Amino acid sequence: MNRLALIFSLALLLCTSALAEDAANYNFESVKYPHDKFTQLLGINNASEIAGYHGVSTNKGFTLILPNHFTNENFPGSAQTQVIGINNKKKTDGFYIDQSNVTHGFIDSNGAFFTVDYPGTAFNQLLGINDHGQAAGYYSQSATNTTPDFPYIYDEFGGIFELITIPQAVNGAQATGIDNLGHVVGFYVDSSNVNHGWYLNDGVFMTLDVPDATFTQALGINNKDQIVGDFMDSAAQTHGFLWQKGKGFQIIDDPSGVGTTIVNGINDKGQLVGFYGTSPVNTGFVATPK
Repeated sequence: MNRLALIFSLALLLCTSALAEDAANYNFESVKYPHDKFTQLLGINNASEIAGYHGVSTNKGFTLILPNHFTNENFPGSAQTQVIGINNKKKTDGFYIDQSNVTHGFIDSNGAFFTVDYPGTAFNQLLGINDHGQAAGYYSQSATNTTPDFPYIYDEFGGIFELITIPQAVNGAQATGIDNLGHVVGFYVDSSNVNHGWYLNDGVFMTLDVPDATFTQALGINNKDQIVGDFMDSAAQTHGFLWQKGKGFQIIDDPSGVGTTIVNGINDKGQLVGFYGTSPVNTGFVATPK
């Protein structure tokens, strides 16, 4: 595999648009894997096919066609698997833990699995994939992920890794999503251990901080440059958000999980997926615009 380090000289823009509650504009549907109290929905494509996993102590991946058609998807021989991204060609990505307790990224192309690890690293995860086989992820130099993370984009057709260097990310960063134009989102941790969302669009870097939040993460993006994620307020409650240029941030809370909602994925129809609750009980949800 080839690797290409890209160090961006980027304009830093701080997004501080006003907040508005937007949950009333969606129909929410809760999703639970059969006979399990822990379900997270993490990605959704334009056919409303969903990627996720279940199991709080042993993670097992799946894809889902609503309302309840689950197909188990686990990296062959793995001890644990999370399926996180899914594109419009039904390719998925995510990560698995092998029998030696090492974490690896993977891509599954219609049942053909292959491992994706940045060369010479000890820990990898892939978190989103576009229709061109480009996946967003990160690596760590420690097998237990106790050292800072480094974000990258992986191109499966060229076998090339593109590193993303964020000067403010003193304590690490992750790339979590990529659209078909190569726009990338993620989050970084600054020198004060504060999490900030970020958005990279044609060489322009934007920090996405929800106003008055103590913690912000951008977790997914669609092909309309709508970005989703989560943030923590001053009362230490977690809420999902939707951000789009010109409209700013909208708060997204599942009515059954106000204060514990995370939005992880969005498709081009504006459907959202995520989960709510407090471990060891999590419930997945799909939010469809009215």
